[in-house]
Amino acid sequence: MELIQSFSVDHTKIVPGIFTSRTDTVDKGMITTYDIRLKRPNREPVIDVAAMHSLEHIIATFLRNDSEWKNDIIYWGPMGCLTGFYLILKGNHSSREIYDLILGAFKSVAKAEEVPGAAPVNCGHYLMHNLAMAKWYASEFVEYLEANADNPKIFEYPKAERLVTDDGKHFYDS
Repeated sequence: MELIQSFSVDHTKIVPGIFTSRTDTVDKGMITTYDIRLKRPNREPVIDVAAMHSLEHIIATFLRNDSEWKNDIIYWGPMGCLTGFYLILKGNHSSREIYDLILGAFKSVAKAEEVPGAAPVNCGHYLMHNLAMAKWYASEFVEYLEANADNPKIFEYPKAERLVTDDGKHFYDS
């Protein structure tokens, strides 16, 4: 069975950053999925669940209301591993092209006075939010992005190298 594209990324080498995960052709053009990685997988603590939930609400609200890209936003949501988020946009833009969008989204968290949609009628687990920690993680990521804006590693996925057998089959370890 072929590994899906996101599992072929070498998670032992990935650093926080903004990566193009995949592009797909749909009826009306292209869509691109981005990996917005805040934490180094398997090497540092993941994002606190309540803070992740708050980041999801705040940034989704910013992206769909306050960004110049609002008409291109399809999806913003957390990764199951709690090391980052997925963003799906209409079109095919490079990771570098969305740098300012992502930087602005995470900077918007500092201005939040409450978590939007954190009420029983709007949210499936409205009590699981932590605005203070969301602000801390967002600030940490903003500082990192600004310090590494010229570092190509924050825009390019490290690919996992797979052994190929003599008959051309790819070997996948478990």
